[in-house]
Amino acid sequence: MNGSRLFVYNTLSRKNEEFIPLDGNKVRMFVCGQTVYDDAHLGHAKSYIDFDIIARWLRFLGYKLTYVQNITDVDDKIIARAKERGEDPISLARSYEKRLLEDMERLDVKGSIDMYPRSHDYMDSIKKQIQLLLDKGYAYIVGSDVYYDVSKFKDYTKISGMRIEELEKHRIDVNKDKRNPYDFALWKGAKPGEPSWEITLARGGEEMTLAGRPGWHIEDTAMTYAIFGEQYDVHGGAIELLFPHHTNEIAQAEAAFGKVPFVKYWLHSGILSIKGEKMSKSLKNFVTIRESLIKHSGEAIRLFVASTHYRKEISYSERLLYDAERKLNYFYSSLTLFYNVLQSEGSTADAELSKISGILESEFISAMNDDFNTPLAISSLTTAMAGLRKLADSGEPVGKEAKDGIINTVLRLAGVIGILTDGSYKKTIPEGAVKLLVEREELRRAGKYSESDGIRERLGREYKLGIEDTEHGTIWWNIRG
Repeated sequence: MNGSRLFVYNTLSRKNEEFIPLDGNKVRMFVCGQTVYDDAHLGHAKSYIDFDIIARWLRFLGYKLTYVQNITDVDDKIIARAKERGEDPISLARSYEKRLLEDMERLDVKGSIDMYPRSHDYMDSIKKQIQLLLDKGYAYIVGSDVYYDVSKFKDYTKISGMRIEELEKHRIDVNKDKRNPYDFALWKGAKPGEPSWEITLARGGEEMTLAGRPGWHIEDTAMTYAIFGEQYDVHGGAIELLFPHHTNEIAQAEAAFGKVPFVKYWLHSGILSIKGEKMSKSLKNFVTIRESLIKHSGEAIRLFVASTHYRKEISYSERLLYDAERKLNYFYSSLTLFYNVLQSEGSTADAELSKISGILESEFISAMNDDFNTPLAISSLTTAMAGLRKLADSGEPVGKEAKDGIINTVLRLAGVIGILTDGSYKKTIPEGAVKLLVEREELRRAGKYSESDGIRERLGREYKLGIEDTEHGTIWWNIRG
């Protein structure tokens, strides 16, 4: 295993805990995915990028990770959208699933995930879990519906911290025949014009066949039981899923399978808000991933997300995305400048490079092992880039081994965030452009802005380089690609 011990914030215990998997260095992680009735928006992207970085870090540390993210393709929202459009619900879901996976590819998230299981492929597992809950007295049948009896599960609110009296106002599944107003559906009876399946359940020594579809919550626990078994290591998702979805998952799985806790570590990502409200389809205040990718690179969106700790809320603005784009350009510009530094064996700069590399690796690993502190990890990358840029500006040559070593360290760590991946830093800058960039920086430091502006014009005219001075340093473009 690489590095020091990893600590994570476990929502279930509400404290930082050392990460110790259930089975040696094997880690099984499930993250709540998309309900495919429309295009995913940036709020979804935040969660998917957060957990992609967590997956990358677990693998960086040497864990053998199996990462599963589900696709909900049986849901009220899908049925309602299909009805609006006069389409078949399953066809609609397939269409948006395809678009989702295209978005995940462009955000460089898809490759971390080992399985994208669909809800409707697990009907047999769903039926078996419902039967277990019936047999153990946690479920009951009302007509063609099956409900979970919340009063039978004593630790129902342990992850949410809510009082049982608060639950009634959160229930929208109204059925006067339910035992308790806060009981939730495991199986919903078929309605005309809606997709349905049949399951056969035993009750009181008799079998009965129910046509319908699964409730939302049973899909995930039936799926993870089929894939991982009765207990696994990490469950992730957005914080708004804490209640009722994750609360109900715990009630179902622990009642059915008897393993407590059925998930060892619960990790929750903060929301993406816009003008003080959560970005969501229901509020119609969203920006789709596709729309954002027209203006911004996938790497810039990743850097925008990772610049805030995964558990924290981000208040969306285009300015923050453009800031991320500029910072990314600064990273590429600095690495390109350093890549073009002359080489000379036995350089006196090699010791400085070794120091920069050592500090970067130590600080980055320490930050990520503290509940995946990406802002601090990115700060260590920024500091290292400043050191490489300063060395490049000095004009001092460096040794090949030291040069390759620091570049490999930077790329290996930046790869955890999912940036600096396109290799464009290797593009050779004309020697004349490098000299002009260094000269312009010296003029700016001396306060000779008129002369530095003249060099900016020359760089644009002679070398097709656009220049911008940022809080991190001078960046340019038309280098990448």
